[in-house]
Amino acid sequence: MIASLSSLSLAQIVNNNHRAASVFEKYHLDFCCKGKRSLEQACSEQQLAISEVTADLKNIFTKDDHISIDFEKMDLIQLADYIVQTHHAYVKNEMPQIYAYLQKVASKHSERHPELFKIFQTFNAVKEEMEGHMKKEELILFPRIKELQKLANRENANLQLNITYLQSPITVMEQEHDHAGSLLNDIRILSNDYTPPQDACTTYRLSFAALKAFELDLHQHVHLENNILFPKAISMFRDLQTTVFN
Repeated sequence: MIASLSSLSLAQIVNNNHRAASVFEKYHLDFCCKGKRSLEQACSEQQLAISEVTADLKNIFTKDDHISIDFEKMDLIQLADYIVQTHHAYVKNEMPQIYAYLQKVASKHSERHPELFKIFQTFNAVKEEMEGHMKKEELILFPRIKELQKLANRENANLQLNITYLQSPITVMEQEHDHAGSLLNDIRILSNDYTPPQDACTTYRLSFAALKAFELDLHQHVHLENNILFPKAISMFRDLQTTVFN
């Protein structure tokens, strides 16, 4: 079991069984932006015992999961729509509320806990970036990906476009994923892994819990795009492409 898993990338393991994401979250193994690393490499970098991680993975894999969604079997249109309806909707709903929580908490408690102001500033940067990021995906990249799927569904279809039509916006989106993930990691460090102090009020505790859930959702969100949607779209593009303009 250990030998077979150790050589697989984190993304491959999560793709094969999405329950694995909870194990990687437990050990702070980045399976979305850094999902191309093998489990062995990731554990080595984090100085983790691979036997401990794989034991947890084995426990997860033996559990029945009747509500698991097989994202690999979705076509590009279905997956893009799922991301928008599930993860984009979540982000759009949660960001204003978390922003309001942090603004209130920072204004009232930053004197005793000065890190709160930095957390608020950093989340504001996340909010601004994600708003623009999702708009670009919904108005530019995802429509291109959906058109690609529609073209692939036709008989004898071919594509007369340069790969940059798809690769350029994907590269930008992946860079923005990395930056948003880095900002949230900064927040996790500043908040002591989202652990509120003993004197924290209800809103204080609620804001940290909401931040933790937000980061977990972003990891799943980015994983679906970086490791499933984008590679499948690029592969389909190349299959359909007949002329590449240099």
